[in-house]
Parts: sequence; structure tokens; C-alpha cells
Amino acid sequence: MAVFVFKKMTSTNAEAKNPCYAHGDVVVALEQTAGRGQRGNKWDSAAGQNLTLSLIWKPDFLPAKEQFLLSEAVALALVDTLAQYKVEATIKWTNDIYVGDDKVCGVLIEHDLGAEGKLARTIVGIGLNINQKEFAEWVPNPTSLALLTGSEHNINEVFEKLYDSLEARYKMLKSEPERLQADYHSHLYRLASEHTYKLPSGEEFVATLEGVKPSGELALRHKADGQLHHYLFKEVEFVIAQRGR
Repeated sequence: MAVFVFKKMTSTNAEAKNPCYAHGDVVVALEQTAGRGQRGNKWDSAAGQNLTLSLIWKPDFLPAKEQFLLSEAVALALVDTLAQYKVEATIKWTNDIYVGDDKVCGVLIEHDLGAEGKLARTIVGIGLNINQKEFAEWVPNPTSLALLTGSEHNINEVFEKLYDSLEARYKMLKSEPERLQADYHSHLYRLASEHTYKLPSGEEFVATLEGVKPSGELALRHKADGQLHHYLFKEVEFVIAQRGR
């Protein structure tokens, strides 16, 4: 494993696509000017206050149809890391990390396919808010480790804990995928509770989150018809009340 630290760059995921990086290598940006999140969103991060990084993995043992397991491993590693600071986090499907209704971390995972339908190379982009206390107005319900604990933290120390957690969950992905799935399920945001969701059309509905299928589909039981419906990424959104600044 080698860590490559850049003072400033547009996107660590873009840099990590360079084939010179090996399995386990990490690209870190002290300042990221064009960070990306899920659904094409921009990732806001103050220079030098947070962790913005991309980790390179080569999970050539994992069939592409089981790629959601890797997303589960990453999300759980972040939950594990925050738990070491006595912060109880949950996973908002697919892999955003929340504390209550506030987002502390975002993840963007990109895969390259290899032979025989297996993954060849994966870039795990992580934006973890650590010491930032003020955010842009357009960022919905942000928080940080400093805001959650009441004190600032050594970013290098957080990185080391995170990397160790990622390695541990990666090993579990290879040896105990069933346990990984069970752990992911138990840490789901809004599990077994009734909330409002929204379709791409803008239509809203009330449902209870019952879990996530191994394929990554979200299982919601609609209040209106009592039936269980399954949704792929981008087919449904959580409706979360925005708190005032």
C-alpha cells in the first residue's frame, strides 16, 4: 500500500483511474476542487479540514453481479471508523453515512469489468467530514466528526483508522459475505420505520424500509397497498426534512 498525497486536484477518483496505481494504493487530496458524489452531485469540502480520498482495489474474485457487496464493505468500514470516536452512524442506502438525519460522509464507487464477468479494478471515492464546521448553504444537512464530538481531530489518525477498517471489511467480503450482508442490514438508516419517499416523477409515498436485497435493491413496503416493492439506485429517493442553518 502506498499513499499519494496531492496539495490540490479536481477529483481523486479521476486521478485514481491512472493505471499506475496498484491494489491498496490511496490517492489523497488536501484540497479537491471538483469532487463528485452520487447522482452527479458535487461534493463540498473545505481545504485541509476533511478526508477526500480514493482507494484502489482489484477485487478480481468478485463477480460483477455481486458488486453491491463491495459497497456494503466500504459503508461498514466507515461506520466502524466513526464508532471508534463513539459516533453511532447508520448507512443511508446505498452507502451515504448518516448520524441522525445529518450526512457525515459520501461515497462514490466506480468499477472496471474484467474477464469472465468479474470485477477487475475498483475506485472507492470517500469524502469524510472531519473538522469542517461551516458548509455551503446548498449542502443538505451536513455534519462532521468535530461537530458530532465537540472537538477537532487529527486527520492522519482518522485516515489510519479508516484504512484499517477498510482492510478488515475487505477481508470479510472475501471470507464471510453472509456476515457482511447481515451487518450492513443491521446498520441501515430508517430500517423498520415508516417514512416518506419520492419517485423520479416527483410522486411521494409512505413506506417502511424492510431491507436491501443482495443485488442492492431497496425493499420498501408501501403503506397504501401493503405490498413490498423493490427499487434500484436512482429509482427512489429518501425525503428528508432540511434543518435550518
